[in-house]
Amino acid sequence: MWRWPAIVLPLIVYAIARPAPAADSEPKSQSAWKVGAPIVTYWAGPPMTDKAARQMAEGGFNLVWCTEQELDVAQRHGLRAQLRDGLLSPATLDNSTQRERLDALIARVRNHPALYSYYITDEPSAAGFPPLGRLVAYLRERDPAHLAYINLFPTYANNDQLGTSGDTVTAYREHLRQYVEIVKPSLVSYDHYQFATEGDLDGYFLNLAMIRRAAQDAGVPFLNIVQACSWTPARRVPQGDEMRYLVYTTLAYGAQGISYYVYCHPGHTGGIAQPDGTPTPIYHALKTLNREFVAIAGELQPFESLAVYHAGMTPPGTRPLPADAPFRLDPPVPSLTYNPPERVRGVLLGYFGKANKPSHVVVVNLDYKAEAVLTMVGPDRLDTFDATAGAWSPIGSPRAELRLPPGGGKLVRMSR
Repeated sequence: MWRWPAIVLPLIVYAIARPAPAADSEPKSQSAWKVGAPIVTYWAGPPMTDKAARQMAEGGFNLVWCTEQELDVAQRHGLRAQLRDGLLSPATLDNSTQRERLDALIARVRNHPALYSYYITDEPSAAGFPPLGRLVAYLRERDPAHLAYINLFPTYANNDQLGTSGDTVTAYREHLRQYVEIVKPSLVSYDHYQFATEGDLDGYFLNLAMIRRAAQDAGVPFLNIVQACSWTPARRVPQGDEMRYLVYTTLAYGAQGISYYVYCHPGHTGGIAQPDGTPTPIYHALKTLNREFVAIAGELQPFESLAVYHAGMTPPGTRPLPADAPFRLDPPVPSLTYNPPERVRGVLLGYFGKANKPSHVVVVNLDYKAEAVLTMVGPDRLDTFDATAGAWSPIGSPRAELRLPPGGGKLVRMSR
């Protein structure tokens, strides 16, 4: 997981354990991988013991990192597993002995009930895309039901790291284009960490917008890895309201997965658990937020992300809410000047629907330090979604009065 050096400034995701199948068994399914339940996961966690798995399940996580020997632990706790193994490397395909070992690994694990994905690599340069594309195709041919997972750089990576050239937007757009065309991923994952010691860095929404567009162009879902710790004096540990902001902005842009950096790792403060396993304040905040993420992203799964608008401040990469938008705010949120590293304030609206007709909107209070009370006006009667209960409530009117906590949001739809 790439992190900024301190001197660098940014630019713009209960069953009984059963033995693994024999190496010559056939895959139980030839169907293509699908997200299923929206992904809630982490980076850099502890070994997958029963204690750790229980904590993760109670915290609302549903995808954990495992070795082959730990798959049964994930299964016992109703968790999906991302497999880590040194054989999951492009170099394996160039060595006949190693390739045979990889084939045997796939045959052993592909029918395991907990298996969800294969971890491949983190933040490759564009120069590494051709061999990665070959490995992804190889895995897809032998086990199409499971994801080959790769994570990408953020916008603030330099051109040498990206393997492309140009200004921030040009270089990053080309990096994404090559990745999608050469690797042909089933999911786009990236990371972006905005919470500096002195304010917020200004590329978070630009990165979200560019990833959203690349994923839409590829016809695949995306996952956002967000900051949950500090690893340098230049970064602060986020608080609960800031984690809510990260969850709800990720939802409004249409993600089907969220991951947190880190769960627990040496040299990092904050995170989700301490080295002895004691949950941190972030863990306690995420116990609720993770379930809200799954509930809302699950409701939105049948729909397309049609547009994303900002009212108030418009940081790089964002579009202002049109005056004639089908879902609007009354009274309108006045335009505000954005001066980074100040936090973004205003309201975010993510539109969802079918056939380019918006029917759902995620409304987010972008100020993670203050509650917002506002009125959403739609084209017809509205319903609001209770993400805790997983239930819709009719408003009986085209006007919905929303009270949003700091950094929080609400899913609203036109009544059926």
